[in-house]
Amino acid sequence: MTYTEEDLHNFEHRGIKAEAIDRQLANFQKGFDYINLSEPATTDNGIIHTSPEEEEHLIETYDQARENTDIIKMVPASGSATRMFKDLFAFMDNYHGTTEEFLDFVQHKEPGSMHYFFEKLDELPFYEHLANVMWKDGKDINKMIEKRDFNEILKYILSKKGLNYGNTPKGLIDFHIYRDFVRTAFDEHIVEAAMYASDNKTARLHFTVSEEYQNMFQARLKKGTKVFEKMFGVKYDVSFSIQKPSTDTVSIDSEGNLLRDEEGQIIFRPGGHGALIHNLNELDADIIFIKNIDNVIPDRAKNDTVKYKKILAGILLDVQQKVFDFLAILNGTPSEEQLLEIESYLTSVGYKEAEGKTFQNQTERIEHLKSLLDRPIRVCGMVKNEGEPGGGPFWVKAKDGSSRLMIVESAQINIQDKGQKEIVEQSTHFNPVDIVCATKNYKGQKFNLEKFIDEDQGFITAKSYKGKDIKVQELPGLWNGAMANWITVFVEVPLSTFTPVKTVFDLFRFEHRNVIRR
Repeated sequence: MTYTEEDLHNFEHRGIKAEAIDRQLANFQKGFDYINLSEPATTDNGIIHTSPEEEEHLIETYDQARENTDIIKMVPASGSATRMFKDLFAFMDNYHGTTEEFLDFVQHKEPGSMHYFFEKLDELPFYEHLANVMWKDGKDINKMIEKRDFNEILKYILSKKGLNYGNTPKGLIDFHIYRDFVRTAFDEHIVEAAMYASDNKTARLHFTVSEEYQNMFQARLKKGTKVFEKMFGVKYDVSFSIQKPSTDTVSIDSEGNLLRDEEGQIIFRPGGHGALIHNLNELDADIIFIKNIDNVIPDRAKNDTVKYKKILAGILLDVQQKVFDFLAILNGTPSEEQLLEIESYLTSVGYKEAEGKTFQNQTERIEHLKSLLDRPIRVCGMVKNEGEPGGGPFWVKAKDGSSRLMIVESAQINIQDKGQKEIVEQSTHFNPVDIVCATKNYKGQKFNLEKFIDEDQGFITAKSYKGKDIKVQELPGLWNGAMANWITVFVEVPLSTFTPVKTVFDLFRFEHRNVIRR
């Protein structure tokens, strides 16, 4: 591909090499291969189910290690709240206040309808904030509802006229009501960190945010930190990073040409959450918790969340100790019995050897085992699937015949293949993005996480740009291809630990309603 001088200057500014753009364009031409599922990961076949006795031991293991362990919690928080309010935007676009439209409006009163939204509006955590903003402009929200002036109210929720939630990060939306404070999702993560991601003195957190919103997050942090430090008796150490421009991707038009704007500049898009592996790679800690920004719950119901975070961390520490012990054996003169024990153990950490695998000699066998164990470790919570969209746990077959535990998105699966479809239908669990990581080797040195990415995984999807059909590309997902070659352990966790807010209507659900009203 030939690029202009301006293109090359743009690449340099972003920290992107022209060869990387060439690879992206090649991906558009050849596409990404589908994942080859071998079987679903289920309880006792890739997913651990813990007993009460085991849970007690695991919690104790983690709690004993906390004071001498460097812990950090990472939260991807760059996503905007636009999709959270998509139904509200759609209503504004289509509702013009005609008699016919109003009659249709009142006929649909079920949860999730716009009639339900306005009927229950005063129960939303941001209601008081909204009412105050409108009152300052001389507008009474209740009278406006009576007058059926629905769109004006929505403008105050979504636009700069009021709360501007249509252009606000999801992490800074009011989620939960407390006696003297309405917490955002960002606040709830800070509170959570004190409960399980601290050494009992300091709670460290790292948020990946959009550059344009970083100041907003920092302002919110300043507002709540002192309150939470006093409440939990810890100090907070909170850092931020942005998704690197070097991980942005290009798009193509319907004719396969690079998508450019009116001035001829190449249009770049964020490469998806898989780009965050580079942000994760820069964190220096012994244990790293990862959790999505919108998966939070009020304090009254945090017990299960805290309990199972500790359980996952306890499993991580147990696995890490076992792996390090085995690596010490392999670096010596292992016996045949020890080698068989290590080979048998691999299945419990997400690896099944290819049937009939042979080695030329003992040295090759030992080096093979070393390569499988000397990797970053992730322990992932899995909930029973109740129809939530997103990735799930599967055994995936590699080209060499071996199988690994992986989190797989539906877009990566050839659902037209009868055999693959059957495996998907047998799947029992869902990935709620509940991950605990160890990213240092047995010598205490940080792994370079970029070496464990499967570059052959990715997504190409159809979108539109100013009315034109385009194709866009995402990097391998953070918990898919970006962690494809990690040691992987899946653990069943209860549904009570998975309470995401995907749409504004989720805030009406019982789990997000706090018992305390102002």
